[in-house]
Amino acid sequence: MEECCTTRSKKEHDHEGHDHDHSHEVQDKSTLQLFLPAIISFVLLLIGITFDNFVENNWFNGWIRLVWYLIAYIPVGIPVLKEAFESIKNGDVFSEFFLMGIATIGAFAIGEYPEGVAVMLFYSVGEVFQAMAVTKAKTNIKSLLDQRPDEVTVLENGNPKVIKAEKANIGDIIQLKSGEKLGLDGELLSEKASFNTSALTGESKPDTKSKGEMVLAGMINLNTVSQVRVTTAYKDSKLSKILEMVQNATSQKAPTELFIRKFAKVYTPIVVFLAIGITFLPYFFFEDYRFTKWLYKALIFLVISCPCALVVSIPLGYFGGIGAGSRNGILIKGSNFLDILANVQNVVMDKTGTMTKGVFKVQEVNFGNEFNKEEILKFINVLESKSSHPVATAIHEFVGEINHSIQLENVEEIAGHGLKAMIAGKELLVGNFKLMDKFSISYDLKTENIVYTLIAVAYDKKFVGYLTIADSIKEDAQLTINKLKALNIKTTMLSGDKSSVVQFVANELGIETAFGDLLPEDKVNKVKELKAKNQTVAFVGDGVNDAPVVALSDVGIAMGGLGSDATIETADVVIQDDKPSKIPMAINIGKQTKKIVWQNIILAFAVKAIVLILGAGGLATMWEAVFADVGVALLAILNAVRIQRMKF
Repeated sequence: MEECCTTRSKKEHDHEGHDHDHSHEVQDKSTLQLFLPAIISFVLLLIGITFDNFVENNWFNGWIRLVWYLIAYIPVGIPVLKEAFESIKNGDVFSEFFLMGIATIGAFAIGEYPEGVAVMLFYSVGEVFQAMAVTKAKTNIKSLLDQRPDEVTVLENGNPKVIKAEKANIGDIIQLKSGEKLGLDGELLSEKASFNTSALTGESKPDTKSKGEMVLAGMINLNTVSQVRVTTAYKDSKLSKILEMVQNATSQKAPTELFIRKFAKVYTPIVVFLAIGITFLPYFFFEDYRFTKWLYKALIFLVISCPCALVVSIPLGYFGGIGAGSRNGILIKGSNFLDILANVQNVVMDKTGTMTKGVFKVQEVNFGNEFNKEEILKFINVLESKSSHPVATAIHEFVGEINHSIQLENVEEIAGHGLKAMIAGKELLVGNFKLMDKFSISYDLKTENIVYTLIAVAYDKKFVGYLTIADSIKEDAQLTINKLKALNIKTTMLSGDKSSVVQFVANELGIETAFGDLLPEDKVNKVKELKAKNQTVAFVGDGVNDAPVVALSDVGIAMGGLGSDATIETADVVIQDDKPSKIPMAINIGKQTKKIVWQNIILAFAVKAIVLILGAGGLATMWEAVFADVGVALLAILNAVRIQRMKF
């Protein structure tokens, strides 16, 4: 039975504060090994019951009968008693192991040997099933995310050589055959290659990459042999970080989970003292008081009251929710965020890259005739090369190659405004019209009615003109808003982009409230206004520029987690494939998880209450008590595992 008892390392004990954890080490053991102690006990118990009831004999009694049942008890009982002793040493006196130990030793003390063995036997079998369920849930999540191959083929002087993935160095060139999985993040050296990214994003459609683009560990090469230059160490790859994040997610406990843990710590000692009361108090009220009769009732009470179903099934329910999210390309950093998602009342979203594609194209260049258009565009291209904003990419694609002979000095990015630099002693400003106002650049232009993003330009203290840039709405943006409305969630769009553009996108999608021309601090103030109404707020953005708002909101959701390490660090929920439709999906996963957790709480309390009442009336035996503990725990676990099979 050693195999099916909870065995935890010191690190796990320290991490979890000695709480009961059913994360049994069952991965390396066969089913026979796991059940062998229980099988031995079961066979000996059956033989003992046969001698007791069906075979006439005059020798199976007294010390022989006691020793027989003790031998039957040892394989399943000793590991549990050992765990009870370990728990007491760690300061957790009233563990469920302690309850089962008292109940079964008590049964032996009053001569109910078969029942003492049976209770421990069924409890142990239940423990194995619980262990298998928890391990399966954890293995499913790990296999979902741990897509890194152990070996990679690197080219040394043009010759392929297979090495361990963790031994590959930055700068090594990996050769990736068709159907092979990439082991490390890198830069594609081949002209073009198609990859299956479903392990990372949940998206089955192939993703075609071009030379120079980033490819990530876990992607599967679909066609010709490709070459990739390693840019990130094995342990620092995006996939490693994502995997680590999901594995650590269980340390972020939901309020319900924390409450149940605290409840169990208070509840269990109360149960023990009530059991002592049931044993001795009737002496003062019943003339025909018999110690063994009331001790038996107290032992039944102890077994029924064991909080196993709650302590195991609730964390497993939350873990299932995190796993369901992972399978759909949604990374949830802790069960506490599942609870918050379930109760979200407002979704506040950024525009660019969240509801729109963030792929800008220059539509028009409108400069004054007195300026050399080609020269100014070259200046802007060099300055924008210092920024990672999608607008910079659009300008670069429009203008072409960067002229590196142009020298920039004092380059400065002004948050919420744009960029500033000196070229040959003259000031160049590129940004929104607030930047023009900030530097007192006068312009004669009505911008309100232009439904495009405007990039204003000033050079040598004079207004040069503007570029218009357009972005397109994501295909599933409309579906996202419709689903959020169906969930009775209010939607708000906050953006630093021009108000007319923001309003246009909001009207197209049916977003209730929209504000444009906002600085980062303005976004913070808008979210504060919502929170002041005691409403739960989820903020959806890129997780980097919007860090203050992400920190302020109840749950921060980042789009495109594969694109930014900072995103993975700052957000509470990371949507890996940029699809806004995953926002209502994440909320739905939170709601379903919460529903299952509460179903388990009600089931456990209802069944235990019924059997306790039967026990108090003398109608419940140890067998009903075993069902109230082990049976309910197994039912609750099966219910919790159900979330991993749901379609969202």
